[in-house]
Amino acid sequence: MFETESYVGSKEKNYPIVIKQLEALIEDETDTIANLSNASALLNQFLDKINWVGFYIWKEDELVLGPFQGLPACVRIKSGRGVCGTAFQDKETQVVPDVHAFPGHIACDAASQSEIVVPIFKDGEVYGVLDIDSPIKDRFDEVDKKYLEEFVRTLEKYI
Repeated sequence: MFETESYVGSKEKNYPIVIKQLEALIEDETDTIANLSNASALLNQFLDKINWVGFYIWKEDELVLGPFQGLPACVRIKSGRGVCGTAFQDKETQVVPDVHAFPGHIACDAASQSEIVVPIFKDGEVYGVLDIDSPIKDRFDEVDKKYLEEFVRTLEKYI
């Protein structure tokens, strides 16, 4: 598990290991749901101080809940709504230190205090998003952003 207090060095060492583990888990599997499921389980195992990690997939003009680890979640999110919808609409990662200060934040879990959402692309279009919530403020930083984007780029090869 990553230790947030001793962080930068160990986090930068551990993320590449997690990305290699992701590739080993999914490289021979063609089923997208299976790959997203293992990806969420892997992140849940290795990231500390998180309370939800999972995917939303663009279907029928909405982001629809996909594989995840955590408490029950919002099932459908419109483009531009909340952190996930904003990441989808803007096609860029959202790092939110305090979700309560984010305009239009959707409170699926009252315990969530900070969030990071990374868009997933397939064939040049936004396919969905990786969403990770934390029960502490300021949980995610530029190191998380860099490596979670790399994690998603690896995942994109198998969806």
